[in-house]
Amino acid sequence: MLSFLVVLVCAGAVPCAAQTGGFDPNSVGAPRSGALAEFSPPAGAAPKAAVVVLPGCGGVVAHDRWWADQLSRWGYAALVIDSYRPRGYPEVCNRGVLVPPEAQARDAFDGAAYLRSRFAMRDMPVGLIGFSHGGWAVLKAVLAGVVRRRDEPPFAAAVAFYPGCDPLTAPLESDTLILIGSADDWTPVARCERWRDQAQPNGHALQFKVYPGALHALDALVDPRWFAGHYIGRDSTAAADAIAETQAFFAARLRPY
Repeated sequence: MLSFLVVLVCAGAVPCAAQTGGFDPNSVGAPRSGALAEFSPPAGAAPKAAVVVLPGCGGVVAHDRWWADQLSRWGYAALVIDSYRPRGYPEVCNRGVLVPPEAQARDAFDGAAYLRSRFAMRDMPVGLIGFSHGGWAVLKAVLAGVVRRRDEPPFAAAVAFYPGCDPLTAPLESDTLILIGSADDWTPVARCERWRDQAQPNGHALQFKVYPGALHALDALVDPRWFAGHYIGRDSTAAADAIAETQAFFAARLRPY
């Protein structure tokens, strides 16, 4: 069933992430199919561009599928990738190192390659969007020399919603937008502010927006609640603005070459 070939290489008791072998029609399904990657075609005819969607620690849920639908309405092909089940984990909440952000970012590049091959458009611009753990992976994918192989193009634009923000190790190679709430107790805004301040844009745009009083998962489909030891949930005003910011950011950058 899977072209996602799982190869575990672990040392001692330290957990490690499996590697994936890319995507093909056997591992990619329709929207809401439960496949390891769910493809949403763009509204209308041929896509003008595509976007890879990386979920948070809970795996692919209604929130990620809502975003795929939204991206489709904007005219993009969307690919929602489940990075956890192929590695033996239904979710990784509070256990994010089980599937490190670099592994999820690697899946994103493999997904982008699949999208370009599907539409026989080698130079099709591909964007990236991720949420929480997926946003953490976005911030690995945009750094030069960290995940991307030399034979594949960088993402044309990348949006990280309330991401984990590690210390920087390389300059940017993609235009990047970070959206986060000031009251986020899971991925604190101060860490991302340090990330922003230390960033080497390297000629790329870096936009950063903080929503006062907004929690983690500010664009969630549900009202604030306790989850995995954190208070998270939707802020309708922040969500509406973040969606508009995302649409504008992609529209300005995901144009056919």
